[in-house]
Amino acid sequence: MKISFHGADREVTGSCHLVECNGRRILIDCGMYQGGRELTVENAEPFGFDARKIDYLLLTHAHLDHCGRIPLLVKRGFQGEIITTAASRELARIVMLDAAHLQEEEAERQSRKVARTRGHHNRQWVKPLYTVLDALNSLDCFGRTARYNVPIDVAPGIRATFIDAGHILGSASIFLELEEHGRRKTVLFSGDLGYTGRPLLRDPAPPPHADVVVMETTYGDRLHKKLEPSIEELYEAVEDTFLRGGNVIIPTFALERAQEILFFLHQAVAKGRLPASMQVFLDSPMAISATEIFRRHPECYDSKTAELFREGNDPFSLPGLHFTRETAQSMALNSISGAVIMAGSGMCTGGRVRHHLRHNLWRHDSSVVFVGYAARGTLARIIIDGARRVRLFHEEIPVNARIYTIGGFSAHADRDELLAWHDHTRNPDLTILVHGEDEAMHRFAQRLKGTRVLMPRIHDTIEL
Repeated sequence: MKISFHGADREVTGSCHLVECNGRRILIDCGMYQGGRELTVENAEPFGFDARKIDYLLLTHAHLDHCGRIPLLVKRGFQGEIITTAASRELARIVMLDAAHLQEEEAERQSRKVARTRGHHNRQWVKPLYTVLDALNSLDCFGRTARYNVPIDVAPGIRATFIDAGHILGSASIFLELEEHGRRKTVLFSGDLGYTGRPLLRDPAPPPHADVVVMETTYGDRLHKKLEPSIEELYEAVEDTFLRGGNVIIPTFALERAQEILFFLHQAVAKGRLPASMQVFLDSPMAISATEIFRRHPECYDSKTAELFREGNDPFSLPGLHFTRETAQSMALNSISGAVIMAGSGMCTGGRVRHHLRHNLWRHDSSVVFVGYAARGTLARIIIDGARRVRLFHEEIPVNARIYTIGGFSAHADRDELLAWHDHTRNPDLTILVHGEDEAMHRFAQRLKGTRVLMPRIHDTIEL
């Protein structure tokens, strides 16, 4: 038995871990790297294993940095079975298709640029990492559907149990029971863990004891702001911007964060905290589709939110809410003022939000409100870190808009939540830290007691 690590190793994106047991090879996630460039070199590099020899892929959840390279895996020969929850299956479909579409568009833009310099316009100089067809082909690999706390016999000697991780709709930690040549080991993969006391979703379920724990450390060195002050800060940002006559631009992760912000805006209007006349534009086809999927999976909600749905009170609706699926509708927003515009992507590495930043960052009356994690090298992180000018679509744009960073909305557990989750595993023999920046990981490791701690680098292998 062994585990090798092929992504999110001393960094936050690209989760991909390989378990080998009893002659079978099982991937836990196959995510995309997200960083300084919209199509990073790392995504096109070899996986570190032969895709044709992978038997199963267990998907913790549908964020791009956990499922985004599944179509590439299939393109390179994977023919095994993908197992995940029902909600993750639906969400992964729209995430992968959206990623493929964006890559095709970017490859076309880059090809035109190369063609202009080389004088040849009858060929595609730059190829996308994968195409929409590749993404569609990968959907054929999705097989059995996991239910929380119901063990699945993946293969002889390999049993998997999906445990509610409370991160996004359908997210799970994965508990593996492994047996090979009479030896038994249990391995627990945290996936991305949510924060307790959040609206919409249930809290992360307490994990079982495991011999080996592989856990994320995204916020392993810090505590989040409290939720209630964060909600109030959002409301104040909206009010202040409207008084100045500008737009509120919210770079939004399409899964969970968009729905959570809609939920809070819905509450504000219902309580009279914000005006019912407020115009809100959800300018993200993927977030719109994800919101529809959220409505179909009440099994993932906490009791209060589930009750709202049963009573016919849609917590994502607003009197002034507009879904803008079409490009022409999105472009029309360039000429408006006094609105809330939610658009992807959350780290501003692509998508429609970059166009809205282009038209609003220079405006003194507008605001940009960041409500999620921004990895190093991303445009979001550059703005958050205080850049006075940024480059967008070959233009230098001054940053005159008011910038808000509201950390209390994070879908990730903070340091104390991570430590409490780890305590439930009851002193594992080995704890392996992944999915975190190097400094955060080391600080978190110092707080772990009663367990051996490892922090693997890319393509490291650990014998169990």
